[in-house]
Formats: sequence, structure tokens, C-alpha cells
Amino acid sequence: MKTWKKVMLGSVTLLASMALVACGKSSSSTDTSSSKEVTGTVKLWVDTTQVPYYKTIVKNFNKEYPKVKVAVTQSPNGSANAKTDVGKDPAKAADVFEVPNDQLGSMADQGYINPLSPASTKTVKANNVSVAAKAVEWNNKLYAYPFAEQAQTLYYNKSKLSAEDVKTWDGITAKGVIATDFTNAYNYYPVFLSAGTNLYGTDGETLKGTNVANAKGVAAMTWLAQQKANKNVMQTSNALNQLKSGAAAATLDGPWNSANIKKILGKNFAVAPYPTVNINGKQVQLKAFLGIEAFAVNSHTSTKNQKAAATLAEYITNKKSQLIVYKNSGQIPVDKDAQASDTITSDPVAKAVMTMSKSSDHSIIMPKMAQMATFWNLSAPLINGAYTGSIKSSQYMDKLQTFQDAISKEN
Repeated sequence: MKTWKKVMLGSVTLLASMALVACGKSSSSTDTSSSKEVTGTVKLWVDTTQVPYYKTIVKNFNKEYPKVKVAVTQSPNGSANAKTDVGKDPAKAADVFEVPNDQLGSMADQGYINPLSPASTKTVKANNVSVAAKAVEWNNKLYAYPFAEQAQTLYYNKSKLSAEDVKTWDGITAKGVIATDFTNAYNYYPVFLSAGTNLYGTDGETLKGTNVANAKGVAAMTWLAQQKANKNVMQTSNALNQLKSGAAAATLDGPWNSANIKKILGKNFAVAPYPTVNINGKQVQLKAFLGIEAFAVNSHTSTKNQKAAATLAEYITNKKSQLIVYKNSGQIPVDKDAQASDTITSDPVAKAVMTMSKSSDHSIIMPKMAQMATFWNLSAPLINGAYTGSIKSSQYMDKLQTFQDAISKEN
């Protein structure tokens, strides 16, 4: 299953392709329709592993919309690289494509996608949890149809750690080893958020709203540095192998890996929301990035196919479709009724992810700024430098200021 770790890798190659594309249409996407008279030909991009079950979803769609021809094909380089793939030649890209929410701001500004129609906006807000609608919003308009939420949680071996142990980072590391990766900014930049700093403001859309070059940022760097000396914190690029061998008792990971971890831990599988961490002498909730997977409609889709494309995008993100996606991939739905269903409420992974997603104390929506490409490039060495000690404590403030200035520049 897709991982949001790929997003930061895909983001860094985007800028060159954007200059090649003229602005798209400025109007809202065409209203969807319940009429069986909707006609058109639509190409749909999904990730390679998703093709089989999206073909099933499209079969369901065609029972209601028999006059719309849909070709389900794999994204050229995966949905994590949607902005790059669409930007190469929007006129030849799919009419409907899967995209992580953090790419929507840049795609909207580049004219690759249009805001949803008032009717579709109303439907998205009415049917899905509020955080999902907020995640696909840019400049007060919705630009995509959300269908799944992804926030990392704590997976652990319950024969080695108790439910009480995993409430705090100190409790985990007092009893067992946590295998993790400090080279991964997706995992550990949120430590700065837990310390009380903002990334692009409280709304995630304010260019000059990052305030990490201060005492709170230094406290986060200090916590990262302290983990190097903690014998029960294991730096590894393959935490699942460490769980499998028994060398580790816990790790931080996303719902995309839950099936693999269940196989590894078997009857000892357990999952929980993130623990608290001790930063500057205070227990604070460790936060995570919240990513929302969505489908967007290409603004360069021909006029005769726009209604069909919008109708398809809305259908493949409805409750029924979201539950099919969950059944086949474990991705947690954002439809309100789906989340309230017995299927979801009985799933401990879904419950943990929803706990992480519901509260700003536990997560923040992945910002949609175009500058996130720069952010991913620079945040990983900052974090790993603190952890390894290659960045000395006397350098923390200067390094944080340089980072803050770099990610706050106009593109």
C-alpha cells in the first residue's frame, strides 16, 4: 500500500515540470449528476495495486451510469507523484486521478485542477468528516473528493508491552525497544509541532507562518538528540524486520503497513495512538502528520467529458466505494457513516487512526503549500543532524533559522 513517506520523495522533483503548463480553466468543476443520461469517456489513474478493486468500483458505477466509459489504469509513477505526472502534459493525463491532499494547493495554483462545484462541495462536506473536507480545501475552496485518512500510530508486541506502557515514550523505552527512523522527516518533524511551533501557521496556508527558530524549536532538537543515548531507541531503516526478529517491541507506522505487521506479530499484535513525550520537562502529546487521500478532476479534461469525470470522482469516493477500498487495502474511510459502521469501529487500527485524526492535539493536516518540496529536502537533515549529533546544540538556533527562512520563500 502506498505510504506518505513517498510523498516527500516525489515532491522534490516537481518544480521544473510546472513551468511548462499554461493555466487551466478558472471555473468550478462541472456539477455531478444523478441522471443515468450522463455520457462521456474518462480515464482514471490509481496506484498499481489498486487497479483490480477500482475496476470493481467502476463496474458498480456503470450500473448507474452505463453511458460513461471508464478506463482504469495505473498512475505512471504512483499517486504520490500525481503533481509531477499531471504537470508533464495535463492534456494527456488522466481525467480523474488519485492525489495526496498536500499537493492540491500547488496543483490549484498551477491550473491543473478547478474547485469543486457548489453541489459537490456541499456533498463532500455533508458526507465526510470535517477534517477530510478541510484537508482538500485551498483558499476557501474544495479541490478534490476525499476518501481515506492516513495518520501514523504505534504498533507494538503486547507480550512485551502493556496498554499502559505505550501511553508514554518513557514507558515504552523503559520496558522494550522501539525501532524507528530518524532520517524520516514524516515521522519526526511533528516533534517540533508537539513542542508548540507552527508549520505555515495554524491553518497550514500561511507562507510566513512557520515559527520554529525559537526556544520551542530548540527544545524539540534537544529531545531528538537525547534519543541517541537511549539504549531502547533503535535507529533502523527497516523496523518491520526488527519486529519480526524480536529485537524490537514497537514501531511507528501507518495503516498501509498494518496487514504486514499483523502477520509479523500474530496473536501479539496491538496498536495504539501515539504516546506522549517529555519535551523540556513536560509531557506533551507526540503529534503526527495527517494525510488525506483524494481524487481530483483534471481541469484540462475536454468539455464533453467534464460532467462524466466529476460524476465518477464523486461516485468512487462515496460510502460504498470507500468501504470497498478499506476491505482491499486497509485505508481508513472518511465518510461519516462508514466510520460509524461496525466494520470500522471493530477494527483497532481504524480506531487508533481515527483517534489520531480527530484531534489537533494528535495530528495536523499535511500543509498544501508548494514550498513543502523545500521543506522535505531540508527537514530530514535537520532532524537527523540533531539525532546523530552532527549538529551541535550550540548550532541549533542558527540551523533552525536557516531552515525557517528557506521554507518561507516565495517560489
